Amino acid sequence: MTSPDPLRVAVIGSGPAGIYTADSLTRQRRETVAVDVIDRLPTPYGLVRYGVAPDHLKIKGVARTLRRVLEHPDVRFIGGVEFGADITRADLARSYHAVVYATGAAVDRRMGIPGEDLPGSVAATDFVNWYCGHPDAAVERFLLDAEEVAVVGAGNVAVDVARILAKTADELRGTDIPQPMLDVLAASRVRRIHLLARRGPLQAKFTAPELRDLGRLDNADIVVRPHQVDIDPNGEELLGAARAARTNLKILGEWASRSPEGRARRIDLRFWTRPVEILGEDRVTGLRVEATRLDPDGRVAGTGEHEVLGVGMVFRSIGYAGVPLPGVPFDPATRTVPQAAGRVLDPAGPGGAVLPGDYVAGWIKRGATGVIGTNKSDAAETVRSLLDDAPALRAGVVGDLEPVEAVLRDSGADVTDYGDWLTIDAAEAERAAELGRGERVKLLGWAELRGVLGRR
Repeated sequence: MTSPDPLRVAVIGSGPAGIYTADSLTRQRRETVAVDVIDRLPTPYGLVRYGVAPDHLKIKGVARTLRRVLEHPDVRFIGGVEFGADITRADLARSYHAVVYATGAAVDRRMGIPGEDLPGSVAATDFVNWYCGHPDAAVERFLLDAEEVAVVGAGNVAVDVARILAKTADELRGTDIPQPMLDVLAASRVRRIHLLARRGPLQAKFTAPELRDLGRLDNADIVVRPHQVDIDPNGEELLGAARAARTNLKILGEWASRSPEGRARRIDLRFWTRPVEILGEDRVTGLRVEATRLDPDGRVAGTGEHEVLGVGMVFRSIGYAGVPLPGVPFDPATRTVPQAAGRVLDPAGPGGAVLPGDYVAGWIKRGATGVIGTNKSDAAETVRSLLDDAPALRAGVVGDLEPVEAVLRDSGADVTDYGDWLTIDAAEAERAAELGRGERVKLLGWAELRGVLGRR
């Protein structure tokens, strides 16, 4: 180790990218470190807690691994602190040698079609936050009073949304969905779900495990049009296809050969279909779609064949995008922070100059790609760069670093710590026991979170 004095690092964001960054920092032996993981919420784990569908119990088990990192003696969790509001980039420079931004991709991408802002046209991210019990999401945000809905997208989030809409309340009772959201889902009038993909089955982004989960629904038929998945397994179309695409095609082919059994709900999985207009005046009353194909350059092109789906809600799920961080460079084209091997670059500087002490990890670094585990290698790359820079980071500090507590003292932030999180964790387990609903049931909203902590 180069110095007995710890290298002080702030990690902004306590999702997988942020916690894997802390893990990588504490596992190395080149530098002694002291890591503060800072989050706007009093609850850690980010996407694992508020983005993974509640019925994905195995994936949510990743939280147990992340928990061990937060319990490392060289790591602190600081909740209730919003970057840009309670603490700034300049404030962080007074307390840390380095800062790693791991804030993810918090907003959805828009379809850019007429009618997209009508009531009943919503971002899948909003619905995911709602059923995952994010404290910003109000119960009344979703009523689910339409019998027919459309989910636009061919990724895992789109499949999650369709699956949650298709499940019964009994199928979700053992999950951590807040009870008021479960009550809304129990009263849902949704009976038919159109899952729309602009491209074909070989270009779809969902994974085979997600697809298989659709086939295990007790309450819903899965309908696939045979001609859309009738692809010769030995034909040219599959020559360059990845193994995952071949597996998906096999599953879809099996579904296409089945007839609907008349279950209460139905998911129509439609490929080569793109939305062109959301219809309605005061709210969504339909969705005009167009059949598509790939042009000679491999781009999606319309065929001119249109159809109107009589849906009362449209969920767009065509990708996530990062949002600018106050005082941090941002590329609006890629919706990421410009970087090289995790080092933040200043586009205004000569030759894309590195901003000393600023680093980035996760989706805000590389875009919304990969699975949760991808963040591990991504974080490791950033930490290698940070450690290589450690001598310069130490040399760049004039005088003593100021404790972050002093910086936050006058900020007005309602600062929480890991002990507060454990109090919330215990309260959620207690609520699950009271309701007879599995291991935990999430507290609902800011008022309940603050209430169990004895705060207003």
